[in-house]
Amino acid sequence: MNESDQLDAAFAALANPTRRAILARLAQGQATVNALAEPFDMSLPAVSKHIRVLEAAGLITRGKNAQFRPCTLNAKPLESITNWTEQYRHIWDARFDRMGNILKNMKEAKDA
Repeated sequence: MNESDQLDAAFAALANPTRRAILARLAQGQATVNALAEPFDMSLPAVSKHIRVLEAAGLITRGKNAQFRPCTLNAKPLESITNWTEQYRHIWDARFDRMGNILKNMKEAKDA
């Protein structure tokens, strides 16, 4: 998978709040599918679909430990997202600086 395809898959996977919650849980350490499904009000097959999407995007890996297949976070694709978004940081910083100046001027005008 090339870098563009990897970003597309990662952003698509992260677009869903359930998948983001699963990743947040895996940031604390590996877990089984049953453990990942526990906090959600959905069927185990539905959670398994979310896990397959995360796995296809490369955001998680599934191990083999006897009859268990624990899931583990793979942060490498998240690093690619960080690198991609970093190129826009100067735009956000400039806009926040302008907004800060406008708010400061409004406060000074109000206090005057």
